[in-house]
Amino acid sequence: MQRLLWWLPLALFIVFSAGLGLRYGWLAMTTTEAEVISRYAEKYLDDRLNDGTIEGASLLDCVAYPGQESGIWLHISCGPTPFDSSRHYKYEVNRIGQFIRGWSPSSAGIKPRTRGAPET
Repeated sequence: MQRLLWWLPLALFIVFSAGLGLRYGWLAMTTTEAEVISRYAEKYLDDRLNDGTIEGASLLDCVAYPGQESGIWLHISCGPTPFDSSRHYKYEVNRIGQFIRGWSPSSAGIKPRTRGAPET
């Protein structure tokens, strides 16, 4: 019985890891490009609504192309056909459809804060 108690944490870890691997494998296998693009096209409309520029926005404003970087599955670019930087949004997602990073008109030109004293 004593040996069983020593191996129990390792067995639980292996079962947990296998379950997690199956879950992410299933998500990667069943997530389609069309689902991800439509989800982020809806997010684009929500972002435009929050920014107050919803006029003329459509789900058809979004296009996607494959990512060239490691960890980026799709680049989804949304905005009006004649390019307008004040209404253009980009979303980058991984293989299971999670948001990695993106750009919006409100984030354009803003640099991430570095360590040190806050700016005044």
